[in-house]
Amino acid sequence: MSHEGDGLTNGRGRAASGEPVRLAVFDFDGTSIAGNSPVLLVSHLMKRKMLKKRVVSRILLWAAAYKLRLPQNESWVRGLVFTAFEGRPACEVDAFLSDFYDERIAPLFRPQADAAMRAHAEAGDVVLVVSATFEPIILRAMERHPFECQVSTRMRTAPDGTYTREVEGLPVEGEEKLAAVRRFGDARFGPGNWRIAFAYGDHHSDRAVLDAAERPFAVSPDRPLARTARARGWEVLDW
Repeated sequence: MSHEGDGLTNGRGRAASGEPVRLAVFDFDGTSIAGNSPVLLVSHLMKRKMLKKRVVSRILLWAAAYKLRLPQNESWVRGLVFTAFEGRPACEVDAFLSDFYDERIAPLFRPQADAAMRAHAEAGDVVLVVSATFEPIILRAMERHPFECQVSTRMRTAPDGTYTREVEGLPVEGEEKLAAVRRFGDARFGPGNWRIAFAYGDHHSDRAVLDAAERPFAVSPDRPLARTARARGWEVLDW
């Protein structure tokens, strides 16, 4: 579930003294962008009549339960969304999602997030976006903004190169975000050779990553995260 940009060189983010690589970890939805890309994608698909009515109803029921913070099956709802793409060539779907990013998501990318990413990159930090949204969306964003690595939700492809409705592994959501960052760091730099120096998140589900960071930032946080930020003395940013 990770993809590395061509610009990342060995040793980037490592101090001359050989200190561990510094990661600057950014959430995507609600943090890097002023919106929620999966919700916008469902709306986008509905307008094009690419989702059946009964599928839309089930997605909306899931969303209502999510707002109530009830336990939810993250893989299940992503599978519902991908009924729109099941059996279609992955290259075709990826192109569709790239176009969706350009049309609906690109205008929502926060200038403050772009500036923060750029500042971290210039300081030698490895800028990593970790997101529950679909990987082709994040890969498109990576082409246009100053982050060079990402970990996001990848959907499984069949042997014939078409998409299925199954998530590959787990959706990168909640506690899985931190687990995914750890797998990325260990695979890329080796255990003990990296640290989460900075983390940015807006939602209470980002608590695990923020809590693991040396310097966490709550970005325009929801109420539960705002309470946590106050209690733990985290810096709050109004983006």
